[in-house]
Amino acid sequence: MNEKHFAVLSLGSNLGDREGNLRSAVRRLMESGHATDLRCASLYETEPVGYDDQPYFLNTCVSFYTDLSPHDLLDLIHGIENDLLRVRTIKNGPRTVDLDILLYDDLHMADETLIIPHPRMYERAFVLYPLKELIGTDVKIPDDKSVVKTGPFEV
Repeated sequence: MNEKHFAVLSLGSNLGDREGNLRSAVRRLMESGHATDLRCASLYETEPVGYDDQPYFLNTCVSFYTDLSPHDLLDLIHGIENDLLRVRTIKNGPRTVDLDILLYDDLHMADETLIIPHPRMYERAFVLYPLKELIGTDVKIPDDKSVVKTGPFEV
């Protein structure tokens, strides 16, 4: 039996059917066979960060157990982004879906393709509000951008 690892992802979308895009991403994650005991935080509508001339985002976080290594999980979520037509033309620009690995067990790592924990997660209210729902983190949440809870997120 493969070892299971606790992982947390941040998800965001600001193009097309935002909530539908997030649902599709989570469904694909579950259908991969590499995510069990998945829990979803509420949805939050948030102002864009980094590049302001774009629509507001819907954001959430999910936690689950996986048998994948961190890099294999990264490959899986990049495949999901590609399947959902994510285009990377403007840094921090509009996107159908964005998935980031926030946490993987208590691992601390950094290489040319992946940094865990996510290096900017503690600077982003749109990550910290849903993360707090899932794991009860007790960190100061910045208030520089509007973050409004819109309701539960169910797949």
